[in-house]
Amino acid sequence: QVQLVESGGGLVQAGGSLRISCAASGRSIRTYTMGWFRRTPGKEREFVASIARSGGSTYYVDSVKGRFAISRDNAKNTVYLQMDSLKPEDTAVYFCAASRYFGIPTMESDFGSWGQGTQVTVSS
Repeated sequence: QVQLVESGGGLVQAGGSLRISCAASGRSIRTYTMGWFRRTPGKEREFVASIARSGGSTYYVDSVKGRFAISRDNAKNTVYLQMDSLKPEDTAVYFCAASRYFGIPTMESDFGSWGQGTQVTVSS
């Protein structure tokens, strides 16, 4: 089982940018599809983005397309989420997740390993 730790969350003004990271340990992420989810109070955890093992394919929820970019550095065992043009509705706890599925999984049940989350707050 791979262990995941998110970092880089914080408070940012609307229109600003933030990059959050997910450091993996225990196993190489080369054999995992990686993803980001987020959860706001009172809502279910929502898929945000995922990236294939090689980094060649990515997939995003419509609400973040063109603003967020997921990337990975397999040598550093780290996954990133670059968030630009942030909006107050992007405020959430962001979770990193790892999946053994091939392709681009988007469902929470497809991911078997999870981090503890990092808070991102966007002020208006």
